[in-house]
Amino acid sequence: MLPMSLTIAWLAQGRLRVKTAGEEPRTVESRFIKDIRDRAVKAEQRHAWKSQGDGEKFLASAMLWGRTGRDPSAMRVVITSLCRGAAEGQMLYSLETEDLCAILGVEKLGEEERRLWNKNDKRVGHLSVSPTGALACSMRHRFGTANIAVRLDDDSGLSEVTEGDSVDTAPRWVAGEKRRLVFQSAGVGRNSEGHFAGVGPYSAQLLDIDSGDLTTLAEDPAHDFLMPQMTGDGTLYYVRRPYASGREIHPLRLLKDIFLFPFRLLFAIFHWLQFFSMRYTGKKLTSAGGAAGREMDLKQMMIWGNMVSAQKAKAGEDAPDLVPNSWQLVRKSSDGSEEVLVKGVLAYDVAPDGTVVYSNGSAIHMLKDGKRERLVTESLIEQVVVLDSAFATI
Repeated sequence: MLPMSLTIAWLAQGRLRVKTAGEEPRTVESRFIKDIRDRAVKAEQRHAWKSQGDGEKFLASAMLWGRTGRDPSAMRVVITSLCRGAAEGQMLYSLETEDLCAILGVEKLGEEERRLWNKNDKRVGHLSVSPTGALACSMRHRFGTANIAVRLDDDSGLSEVTEGDSVDTAPRWVAGEKRRLVFQSAGVGRNSEGHFAGVGPYSAQLLDIDSGDLTTLAEDPAHDFLMPQMTGDGTLYYVRRPYASGREIHPLRLLKDIFLFPFRLLFAIFHWLQFFSMRYTGKKLTSAGGAAGREMDLKQMMIWGNMVSAQKAKAGEDAPDLVPNSWQLVRKSSDGSEEVLVKGVLAYDVAPDGTVVYSNGSAIHMLKDGKRERLVTESLIEQVVVLDSAFATI
């Protein structure tokens, strides 16, 4: 049961969800997303002649050059991150389409919405707002790098405050501080020709915006330290997981890949042919898959650059972990001592009173005074945020 003083929000399957005490979870509908899709439908209707008569020649030519006749009302619009605002009932979220990235502000838990920022040539995510309203986010660039960017007041734009050949993401303002934030950072590896070759282990970093001083809070070549948060007394939280470069060689897996290569090649060719069948006849080459294929899609999602597959549920388990027990939520005190709070954690947030709200990807739990309580059960939860009026006075 959700405490009366606690309101939570989360992202699940592309939807922004909210739950307040005594009420069922609900979806916050984005008017901005609706407007984007409505404009796409109207644009498609204005050019409908291209799909009639001689217009088919134009359509076939467009497909050869990478343009396909997709349903505009089903265009890709993805909510990429979520955070609480500086005021009670306020949230911010970022979204992306193929051509646009925007940051939206939501007031009164969804009753009002306004666009705060949008660009066609930028990609931002991992939003965080300080009690004074300063905004921090990660800004992605070409060739695999990302930097931390901040907007300190409403009159300024986003300015990058980190640099280098690295992936700097997931910034969070330090509680009680106006100009310091923590974030996760990983170096980018490149080959002799300068091409992207991989990402090193993530470390937890502390940045002083005014002085530019950068301090490493947690670092280990064998582990990633993800989603760092720091409270006013210097306590650091993060998710620690084993580092995997993706280049490890597993003999049995290698043999399996060699054996399955011809079948995978035939599978790829089949789907290429099926694309053309759907394009010109509207029918698939086969009706196989169906519910099973959709179930497979629902068991996978991208988290921190890795494809996360749902772990096999145990008998009688209705909310299985989407990540293994090696993904551990750790609390590190200012004296350096560490404590593992929970295992199998995909996302979390910390309330002002020290209450931890976390998700294993299939449910949201609350951890307070050593006691755990399930708050919500839902599929593919990507991020969870505590929304509480107490945050306005941190």
